[in-house]
Amino acid sequence: MKTSAFRKIYMFLALCLAISGLTAQSQTTLGRHQIRNEPSGISESSAKLSQAEIDKIIHAFTAKETEFRHALAEYAFERDARIETIGIGGEVTGEYHRSSRFVFDDHDERFEKITFFPPPTLTEVTFTQEDLEDLGGVQPFALEASKIGQYNFRYLGKEHIDELDTYVFDVEPKVMPRKESERFFQGRVWVDQDDLQIVKVRGKGVPEGKQRFPVFETWRQQIDGRYWFPTYTSADDELNFPNGQSVHIRMVVRYDDYKKFRSKVKVTEVGDPDELTPQPQAAPKKP
Repeated sequence: MKTSAFRKIYMFLALCLAISGLTAQSQTTLGRHQIRNEPSGISESSAKLSQAEIDKIIHAFTAKETEFRHALAEYAFERDARIETIGIGGEVTGEYHRSSRFVFDDHDERFEKITFFPPPTLTEVTFTQEDLEDLGGVQPFALEASKIGQYNFRYLGKEHIDELDTYVFDVEPKVMPRKESERFFQGRVWVDQDDLQIVKVRGKGVPEGKQRFPVFETWRQQIDGRYWFPTYTSADDELNFPNGQSVHIRMVVRYDDYKKFRSKVKVTEVGDPDELTPQPQAAPKKP
């Protein structure tokens, strides 16, 4: 996200569901941005696994991430996204609220039908459709097997969260890319010990450059007894821009009504309220 002191339209750059990095003191630096986490319930005494066991777990959950990306194309679902800017006294100073229904066609192309979208009232920042897709949209999965070689994984131990026993990993790119369009992830993932599937992520995408991205957290639930799809994403963060402007952002994205559905979508002329409209991926805009 970019500052909008001059009321330009800004975009988030290629951000899939990302996750926050931590040091042993629960603090890390992503560029110039500091991330602080809540006290951790990780059991350090449980961190003793052989490297072979750790590698097996990593291979399993990254492979599942790839499988889930493909599986999502078989489902229709609803998404409700609300982004707010918050004033000094805690009052809401602007809002972007959009509710939509999503399906995919036989070529895995995404289609959206907007069901509720009042005029946005944001003034400090402006969100586009691409912003929502990048930040907790229909590509919320943090990792996939094809990119596993580009990341470092550090096993931290085990933690019990929301009635689940999980393995906890910190993740970061081996080499930080110079271009903002080359999106990577840095942060933390929680992996269910039984299914070896990611059930929670927390963090952000890197690098930032002149952009600023809020730290967010995504929780997943099991759909159809098999796939762990996202159901809730939230963020509450202060974005400090290079020009000195700070913007307090609060975001909640909810996903529900997952239904297996394969669409033979026919694209009609723009303006037909009864048809689903295609949402092409836009190239990142330069500042």
